[in-house]
Amino acid sequence: MPKMVWNRLCLTSTAHLLLCFSVAKHHLAVAPERAGINHCTDDIVQADYDHTKELVRIRLDSPVDFSLLEKMIEFNILDKADCSTFWRK
Repeated sequence: MPKMVWNRLCLTSTAHLLLCFSVAKHHLAVAPERAGINHCTDDIVQADYDHTKELVRIRLDSPVDFSLLEKMIEFNILDKADCSTFWRK
């Protein structure tokens, strides 16, 4: 379910954060939490996106790899199935 949290568009499940989006001057930032980055690092590199431990930067002049975003969301849904908190601990 999309909602605005911390001035960012966030996708959430009933009880969990799945992804957050924010816009900067030259890129769209996607934050799937560190576990989502770690799980998708090879795909992030293959898409030629810059990333840190906590977010992926998609240049505004680059195509968006929607299958990668879907993979991050699906991973977070499955990985957080037994998580009792909004964020991973």
